[in-house]
Amino acid sequence: MKKVLLGVFILIFLGLSGWLGYYFYNKANTDPVVYKTEAPFETEIVKKTVATGAIVPRKEVEIKSQVSGIVEELYVEAGELVKKGQLLAKIRIVPNMVSVNNAETQLQTARLNFEEAGRELKRYEQLYADRVIPEQEFRKYKADFNLKREALSAAESNLQLVREGSSRKRGQQQSNQVYSTIDGMLLDVPVKVGTSIIERNNFNEGTTIASVADMRSLIFEGKIDESEVGKLKENMDLLLTIGAIEGRVFNAKLEFIAPKGVDEEGSIKFPIRARVLLDEKDFIRAGYSANADIVLDKRDKALAIKESMLKFEKEQPYVEVETAPQRFEKRKIKTGISDGINIEVVSGLQKNEKVKVPEAGTVQI
Repeated sequence: MKKVLLGVFILIFLGLSGWLGYYFYNKANTDPVVYKTEAPFETEIVKKTVATGAIVPRKEVEIKSQVSGIVEELYVEAGELVKKGQLLAKIRIVPNMVSVNNAETQLQTARLNFEEAGRELKRYEQLYADRVIPEQEFRKYKADFNLKREALSAAESNLQLVREGSSRKRGQQQSNQVYSTIDGMLLDVPVKVGTSIIERNNFNEGTTIASVADMRSLIFEGKIDESEVGKLKENMDLLLTIGAIEGRVFNAKLEFIAPKGVDEEGSIKFPIRARVLLDEKDFIRAGYSANADIVLDKRDKALAIKESMLKFEKEQPYVEVETAPQRFEKRKIKTGISDGINIEVVSGLQKNEKVKVPEAGTVQI
């Protein structure tokens, strides 16, 4: 039994001796590790946040009809430029029979009153000519006659308006014709010839005949997370990237930050608005989705290193600086802004010094 145990012990000893010999042999013949270094460099660092939204006109209006009826003529189509007061459409009135009946009754009453006032005026004209009544009394009947005549004219115009939507009075804009209220571009004409429409009144918004907007004055409307809104200030620069327009970045100026946020899928978002700065040749369609890079801070010629080269000790950043070939020392540094890739070095490091790249970037020779 003792011989068996002694044999096992000897085998284990020989095995360990062989393994240690192999380990030290490999270590003696392994190439030394050479750490890669990089020098600080000057670059532009932009710290920014991103807001999503869309490009919309600052001034957009919906043109509606003042009367109900059927679209009889359309003189424009979407995409055209229009001027304020330009005729857009003509509406064929479908008269309301109750309104027509009331207007006809008022006209008949006004005509009877006018005829009676005419007869009275003729009688008092003769009396005035015979000096039976004074001029003051005669003028009273003449004034009444003129009032009755104006009432008859108003009743005739009212009946015509109810039936046709227009009046014969000179200088009066026809209510069955729809005009543009601003200069701009027609974004949409949602109705067609033959479409029934409802008038705009106190109880109804009415049917939209056309949407007109000033496409030279565009704004970006978006939302930003509550964690970033405290960093924003008015007049900050924005860089707009529009998905439908590749290879272009548009400038904008932040002009409004909402004082109240809105709940959006469990997170609070704050609406923002920015003025889009366009060149004369630029044309952007309304409704394009866009992303806005909001510049929070910027350094034009900052001494920087890659942020991945930083190490931390008790929240204090430091780097390993090469003091001699492949010899390094820890050095605390003060950092500034970062763009997620490069970080500004405020103090603690010179441009001509070399910094050790972390072990993930080591090479062997």
